[in-house]
Amino acid sequence: MNFSKIACTLLIAGMATTAFAVDGDFNLKGNVQTQVTKSIADDDHNFSSGWIRANIGGQYKTEHMDATIMLRIFGPEFGNSLVKDVDFDNEKASKGNFDKILADLYWVNYKWNIGASDLLNLKIGRWKTDWSQSTHFGTYVDKDLSVRGLWMRDYSHNALEMGWKHGLNQLNAMVAVKNGTANQGYIRVEDDMKFTFPLEMKVAYRSNAIDVMQNTALLTHRIAAYASYTIFPGFRAYGEYACVYTQDDNINKDAPNYLAPEFKYYQPGIYFQPFYLGAELPVAMVPGLNYALSNLMVEWEYINKRDNLYQVTKQTYDDWAWTVALVKNIGKSKLQFSLYSENEMTDLGLAFRLTSTIK
Repeated sequence: MNFSKIACTLLIAGMATTAFAVDGDFNLKGNVQTQVTKSIADDDHNFSSGWIRANIGGQYKTEHMDATIMLRIFGPEFGNSLVKDVDFDNEKASKGNFDKILADLYWVNYKWNIGASDLLNLKIGRWKTDWSQSTHFGTYVDKDLSVRGLWMRDYSHNALEMGWKHGLNQLNAMVAVKNGTANQGYIRVEDDMKFTFPLEMKVAYRSNAIDVMQNTALLTHRIAAYASYTIFPGFRAYGEYACVYTQDDNINKDAPNYLAPEFKYYQPGIYFQPFYLGAELPVAMVPGLNYALSNLMVEWEYINKRDNLYQVTKQTYDDWAWTVALVKNIGKSKLQFSLYSENEMTDLGLAFRLTSTIK
């Protein structure tokens, strides 16, 4: 009997029962996603990667509290592999696949009105912070620079966060942990600025301050800024700039409480300064194209010192990267197709994703 499936089902059912029993709004949420990628640079005739998954959960809202639980479900072919029946004498082993259910999101957010235009909130749980509006790049304050993203990036945090909303401005300060004893983690501060004119800006800072409190570790500072300006509906320019720096300190790596950097390329004294620029083009103004596409985006990325990245990952990257994304909305479904550069500018990659919202 699969007790994990039973527990997940009871969790959602219990949340639904609680929501209907008290004063508030409860909504089921879910979608089915299919994604495949293909590298043109390789010699294989198969897809480079592919999966089908379901996201399902619920969201509960009242005036003073929000809560969300979302599960991510993969079938056996896209789930986990279990090695079994190992024969060491003949160097043989068999593998069995089984489905995978992930507790993707779960958080509760308490809210207090403290004025006509001021709202305080306390958020506890696990959530994502993919605040880049790029289809491929960005959110450098959380990103592993040696890995290029593809649409939704999973930058998850197990955290406690205080927020202050004043008018259109939202300021959040987070303390996040990376283990069960809370002696590893980081702080993260983000300010989301929306204006009455078509300009949006965000700034964020992150540092592994909890790591250095109880461990022998190097301190890394990450700061990023994002801006988006809508020239007119359907025509938008956007971009992001970041700086990542690890302090150049002499520490004892043989100490029993030594903690390695979060990413191996975080080497002392090196400044990484990634940025990207993008444009959303007005497809609605082009006769015929408005029926075929809902959005068309083109983007360029630059990361200096990429040689320091591939010295660790044993791969070669160009400093520049690019992507072109085509999106079509059909009812509650979204089709996304991207062309992008892989390790080198001339290495073409293709990707397709279909998201069908069921609630």
